[in-house]
Amino acid sequence: MKKPQSAPDPNRKAKLEAFDRLLTVMDELRENCPWDKKQTWESLRHLTIEETYELSDAIIEGDWLEVKKELGDLMLHNTFYARIASEQKMFDMADVLNAICEKLIERHPHVYGDAVADTEEAVKSNWEKIKLKTGNKSVLQGVPKTLPALVKAVRIQDKARGVGFDWEKKEQVWEKVEEELKEFQSETDKEKKMQEFGDLMFSLVNYARFLDIDPEEALERTNKKFIKRFQFLEIESAKDGKQLGEMTLAEMDVYWNRAKSL
Repeated sequence: MKKPQSAPDPNRKAKLEAFDRLLTVMDELRENCPWDKKQTWESLRHLTIEETYELSDAIIEGDWLEVKKELGDLMLHNTFYARIASEQKMFDMADVLNAICEKLIERHPHVYGDAVADTEEAVKSNWEKIKLKTGNKSVLQGVPKTLPALVKAVRIQDKARGVGFDWEKKEQVWEKVEEELKEFQSETDKEKKMQEFGDLMFSLVNYARFLDIDPEEALERTNKKFIKRFQFLEIESAKDGKQLGEMTLAEMDVYWNRAKSL
């Protein structure tokens, strides 16, 4: 295995000391804090999901101080899981870190071996082929079942693309979007209409991928925009002594259009 070169890190010692400090604090809390003593895999799981979404939100907002905080929270959770596993004689943090290092080395033969991959697409294609060789029965096996549907659609399409199952041009994808839209509009049965709507959304996700747009982030940005404008409507109409439930749509549109102009 070849040894790739990396630039020297002047802060490596400080980083190692900080990680060692986190491990020490985790041990102290687990042994001395009533709340930390009670935590289990299951009790931490939903908190970890929440922290992940908080990190995502901070990234979208561009709030880098908050990103730093949320990264710390996730590091704590990772350390917590490893501590619990160590108590149960399953594995410890060293096993976790060595396992991910081995995985990264194995999946980057263009860095640590003789394989060639000069583009991002070539790297992803190598990943999927390596996974199949090392035990995965399906290219889609690694897509978590509990992912939100929109995110799952992106991951499914990414993995299929990694083995060459993809459209050649974005124009072809847009034709598929238009085809699915017509099928959705022409369907009258409620159950089938829902299926056609799913097909339409899946094809839109595909098109977004060809434009290098993250559909989850795009939708979340629209959510935030709507919330901001709607709250403006609430605040400004209240200042004028009006109540939302008693206003006409035309009256609300006046405030909505003002919000859009800000």
